[in-house]
Amino acid sequence: MLPTPDALEGKTVPQVTFKARPNNQWRDLTTDELFKGKTVVVFSLPGAYTPTCSSSHLPRYNELAPVFKDNGVDDILCISVNDAFVMNEWQAGQDAANITFIPDGNGDFTKGMGMLVDKRELGFGQRSWRYSMLVKDGIVQKVFIEPDKEGDPFEVSDAETMLRHINPQVEIPEPILMFAKPGCPFCARAKQLLRDRGLAFHEVTQSQSFTSSALRAVSGASTWPQVFVGGKKIGGADELETWLQARSGQAA
Repeated sequence: MLPTPDALEGKTVPQVTFKARPNNQWRDLTTDELFKGKTVVVFSLPGAYTPTCSSSHLPRYNELAPVFKDNGVDDILCISVNDAFVMNEWQAGQDAANITFIPDGNGDFTKGMGMLVDKRELGFGQRSWRYSMLVKDGIVQKVFIEPDKEGDPFEVSDAETMLRHINPQVEIPEPILMFAKPGCPFCARAKQLLRDRGLAFHEVTQSQSFTSSALRAVSGASTWPQVFVGGKKIGGADELETWLQARSGQAA
């Protein structure tokens, strides 16, 4: 049976040593090293490379890491009952530089949290239940545990839920996508406009697989760049600047 949040909140995180391989060199990471004197968000999941973990849980925490930092979080840890080699390869494939991947290969931390569950019917053996928590100086402040029901529920341990717990008034930015062309001065200007305001964006660059024809099909325009925010087309560099100015005016 899974623990309740009340059973965990106010308690110290399990004291364990993780066998990690930062920079492809074995290194022991202790609980104190990860949590002492810090404000840390942890999200734990059933396994590297699994669908929900790779497509939703991890990417959103990585994307919103700057917002967590602005709201007093020192580090975000992704903990899974996988070995260091698997976690390192998963991190490389996910392009998740904002997250610290922690291999709980023996399940010691997960067991100490009461979150070790039997996944033998899937061939997984013992794995972690999906949850997230806010930890300050090694003390659990808040835990969001997915409901104990069939399948792999993903309802409360997401990044947005944690952010709104930390700051109920937080402004969660919409994802920004830019279609850009190498050597394009207007693209460079658009990127700088976003960087100057500390806004993260994902860039899709013109290539053999993404041509001007593809740009027209997606955006209805043939000029570079084309910027989208939260699924809404903004347009080129001039339109982006106008949108940013209007956004600044609304914030004021």
